[in-house]
Amino acid sequence: MSMRRKTEEKIFSYLEQYHMICPHDHIVLGVSGGADSVCLLIVLWEYAKRTPLTLSAVHVNHGIRPDAARDAGYVEALCGKYEIPFYLIKTDVREFAEREKCSEEDAGRRIRYEAFRRIAKETGANKIAVAHNCNDRAETMLFHLFRGSGLKGLCGIRPLRQEIIRPLLCLERTEIEEYLTERQINWCKDSTNDTDEYARNRIRHHILPYVERELVPGCVGRMTNTAELLTETEEYMGQQTRAARERCVKETEEKVERKALSTIDYEPAKADMEYKYEISVERFREFHPALQKRLIHLLAEELSPTGKDISAVHIREVMSLFEERGNRKVDLPMGIYAARSYGTVFLGKNREYVRKPLGIYADKRRIMEEEVLHADLGEEGMLELKVLSGDQYEEVPRNEYTKWFDYDKIEKPICIRYRETGDFLSIADGNGQLIHKSLKKYMITEKIPREERDKIPLLTDGCHVLWIIGGRISEYYKIDGNTKHILQVQLRKSRSGGKTEDENE
Repeated sequence: MSMRRKTEEKIFSYLEQYHMICPHDHIVLGVSGGADSVCLLIVLWEYAKRTPLTLSAVHVNHGIRPDAARDAGYVEALCGKYEIPFYLIKTDVREFAEREKCSEEDAGRRIRYEAFRRIAKETGANKIAVAHNCNDRAETMLFHLFRGSGLKGLCGIRPLRQEIIRPLLCLERTEIEEYLTERQINWCKDSTNDTDEYARNRIRHHILPYVERELVPGCVGRMTNTAELLTETEEYMGQQTRAARERCVKETEEKVERKALSTIDYEPAKADMEYKYEISVERFREFHPALQKRLIHLLAEELSPTGKDISAVHIREVMSLFEERGNRKVDLPMGIYAARSYGTVFLGKNREYVRKPLGIYADKRRIMEEEVLHADLGEEGMLELKVLSGDQYEEVPRNEYTKWFDYDKIEKPICIRYRETGDFLSIADGNGQLIHKSLKKYMITEKIPREERDKIPLLTDGCHVLWIIGGRISEYYKIDGNTKHILQVQLRKSRSGGKTEDENE
């Protein structure tokens, strides 16, 4: 059997296994011009010969790469050849990322799916097809595993979610390229995929190839099988979580009354609250801890504007409200809070909460491209960030105003902000090992007055604190002889005298 026929039959069988497509569906295809999306377009065009379908293609120009216009032209010509309507969306990912305070990678993903949904609505399409493959799924599984994900994250990418379908999730990247090569169909190459700038790319270029070559040949296919089993388990746990929610959660939009939670300490700025969920402590305790944690996570994510930012440490803090007697309140990221009053735990949000970074909120690409980034911290001074070559390792500064960090260890957008629940830094334990210590415990140990803790600016990588500005840095980000790029952060004024760093020296 030829590679063409084998590949098409494999995909057609996968489509039917998951009931992805029905006769007369109108499907919007996300087509970047890369091998995966070109294969998606060709295969669904072939499938339309046996099942009546309407196809439309959307290409998003992110406004980042100089050769992006070439890719758009290629996709438009390809669609013309197969008589598939073509829609071009031009956008500025960097401007969007800065405005929405997210990474360029996240901004690009959000823009693409918004474009797909908008064209689907305009054209009357009922489904959206994207071109993720087995390798993408394996990379996502490893990425989530390394970051400490739960069951849902370990499932990786799913075959279908609501109106989104992924017909190529049964194919490895090599199969896709062999299929196109046999059919003598070209594709575009995205130069950003060749760099190791993103953690996902390093998994793609180094970790998976090493495992495939040296440890477990065929590991991507085996990980795909594992992902399918985990997905079934996750779906079952989701059903049980929804049943637990029906049993112990009451939803409301009422304002929190002080008299209802009279024993809880309120800060004046956070007195104006609303709670959305009331959780019966007695009924909640009937369920297994695994379901309890999933339920709390589900409710907290619904309150978060991004559906993110809720980690295991936050879940543990809310769980403690059910385990310990007494009325207490805990604050979570994004203005979310949980409070216990007698036999009920309230989960809600501070009405006036708006998350604002003090200064810079930038992903690694922007930091690398900008010569210098500045953040005005007011009385604290002016902060300057720039990237240097790791060759300068021996010249590491030895003063309190300039700090060097291993730029390649940073994973999330750099943010300058005040503390939030879940923040931590890495410190040496005295035995040559690093341990994570919560920022709260560190500040208590260092006897930093409570009234001062919320006023100290931080340089952060997600919840990981790189630098308590003017104070300690995280041991994890210290540079060494293997550092390739250095992030230099310089405080240009002292806290008290208003002098520059050079003047103080």
